[in-house]
Amino acid sequence: MIEKITQIFKIREIRNKIFFILALLVVFRLAANIPIPGIDYEQLKNFFQNNQLFGLLNLFSGGGLSSISIVMLGVGPYITASIIMQLLTMIVPKLEQMYKEEGEAGRQKFNQWTRWITVPLAALQTFGMISLLRSQGVIGGLSSIEIFSIMTITTAGTIFLMWLGELMTEKKLGNGVSLIIFAGIVSRIPSTLSKFFSAWEPSQFFIYLMLLSIIVLAIAGVVFMTEGQRNIPVSYAKRIRGNRMYGGMTSHLPLRVNQAGVIPIIFAISIMLFPGMIANFLSSSSNETVANFAKSIGSIFQNQLFYGITYFILVVAFTYFYTAVVFDPNKISENLQKQGGYIPGIRPGSNTAQYLYRVMNRITLSGAVFLGLIAVLPYIVQSLTGLQFISIGGTGLLIVVSVVIETVKQIESQLVMRDYEGF
Repeated sequence: MIEKITQIFKIREIRNKIFFILALLVVFRLAANIPIPGIDYEQLKNFFQNNQLFGLLNLFSGGGLSSISIVMLGVGPYITASIIMQLLTMIVPKLEQMYKEEGEAGRQKFNQWTRWITVPLAALQTFGMISLLRSQGVIGGLSSIEIFSIMTITTAGTIFLMWLGELMTEKKLGNGVSLIIFAGIVSRIPSTLSKFFSAWEPSQFFIYLMLLSIIVLAIAGVVFMTEGQRNIPVSYAKRIRGNRMYGGMTSHLPLRVNQAGVIPIIFAISIMLFPGMIANFLSSSSNETVANFAKSIGSIFQNQLFYGITYFILVVAFTYFYTAVVFDPNKISENLQKQGGYIPGIRPGSNTAQYLYRVMNRITLSGAVFLGLIAVLPYIVQSLTGLQFISIGGTGLLIVVSVVIETVKQIESQLVMRDYEGF
């Protein structure tokens, strides 16, 4: 491990890339601490403590939302725009053709459209957030010009972070957007440790030991599920062209246990967030019937048991949905058949597609249940230990571990490319 770290810093190009990315992350953290004026921070703190959904939204904003900073939306609108474009490629054939068949030019055009969609999404999210925070008393009365100024500033902040993320991605040492979210999560560790030590009681030693064990098991589980895959054996038929023979080899088709990553959790958060936001907004309505109905909906979503069960079910459902979107067994079967490949014991064509569909459904079950458990892990830990200061939950853990694994892999590939014989 020490030798590998030494090797990384011996290579000037990789060392400069790492320092460049770290410098951009410092810029991001500075921007995340520049607040928008006119905020009641005591009221804001109470609002986030009493609302688990917005705590999760704050996670994907990189921590900027909890301080209502100029980058309070983080890269959330960009992630939403990327998901929308991915889904549209499954619906609009021209988009899929542009992304997959037009090469680098097509992907650049696709990414440019994603950036354009991010702008109105950021403006709309800012307006909705301002309206909600005003109804909660976090933000005082604002004029139309002040609201427009805040929308402009926060939209520019999102575009700024998107630009920083793309600069990081160009260095090929990890995905820039993921690194920004990673930095926001890691920045909360000191405050979590501070709360932990301030609440330390020797009589609760076994509870703390249980908490540590759960964290270790969760990290091990995330690594295992992130790297887990089912290898489907594939054989290629022998083909003779002239005096040469091609094919006749055996390979495998890797099917990942967790094809969807953290996207099902993002989808589930969006669905869970919407009713709560509407209820909070309408709770101050002048119509008593509407206000009472909104308050009852809000109280239902504040119920830990209801929230946990609904959140778990949505994550499992969206895992299957997104896996079905990104995994097309018919296309894989068709490509295998064109290349002269087949799965031993399975007929090419529709039988291969059915076999892949059946296998994918089975391994997705374990991945979906695991993602669901990771999503509700903070509530499980709080119910088992009674500790309420756990701010980095299972979702944050999943993101952190996934980003670390991906970054380490890219750094290793850079090392191998520059010193193949040494590795």
